[in-house]
Amino acid sequence: MLFDFSCFQISSLWDRLLGAVGDAAGNVLGRVIDAIRTLFEGDPETRRQVSFSVAIIALSAKMAKADGVVTEKEVDAFRQIFDFPEEEARNVARLYNLARQDIAGYDAYASKLANLCGSGGTNCPMLENVIDGLFHIAKADGLVHEKELAFLARIAEIFGIDEEHFRRIMARHVHLEGRDPYLILGVSPGDEFSEIRKIYRRLVSEHHPDRLIARGVPAALHAAANERMAALNAAYAAIEKERRAA
Repeated sequence: MLFDFSCFQISSLWDRLLGAVGDAAGNVLGRVIDAIRTLFEGDPETRRQVSFSVAIIALSAKMAKADGVVTEKEVDAFRQIFDFPEEEARNVARLYNLARQDIAGYDAYASKLANLCGSGGTNCPMLENVIDGLFHIAKADGLVHEKELAFLARIAEIFGIDEEHFRRIMARHVHLEGRDPYLILGVSPGDEFSEIRKIYRRLVSEHHPDRLIARGVPAALHAAANERMAALNAAYAAIEKERRAA
């Protein structure tokens, strides 16, 4: 699972939140923000975590709708990346459906989530995990539609993920002309192998779970980081094999 809902297993918490939001589609984002601010005024950490979870649910709903059709496979993919106890399924489904119908654009939800990163810089590791999760939903039906790619590119822009970094993220999920290990590592085929090894080791260090914890990346997102680590390892192994065969 990419996102862990276990920290919110107290059903009364989400019952209170959804009760305050109501069932009208309208401006769901505005009502959610107001409800979170009111309900968790004295608990900033819970407020941050609930805000993060709400934004993830909403962006997942908007992602599934980006190509105009919400398929059962995309909904199943959401369940795969967002782990929550069965007793919370009703509340999550309710918010998911409200967000899908919300008049607010996805950019409003993305901006809210971007503000939670806390780094203030570009290419925030926590937000990169979110993009990975949204790609997981986009490709669930076997094809990443051009409108979904445009959606993801815009989300990345709001998140402060630069264009080259987004291309590297996309390379882990979309292989139009085969998997490109050089792009995944952000290196060139013309680079010396010693330089490629240096960059690979730096990337592995940057994305190590201990480093993510130190940066304040929620533990719920570490599964996505592990998947990214596997992609980095596979890319390096492919380049190493190629260079040895040359």
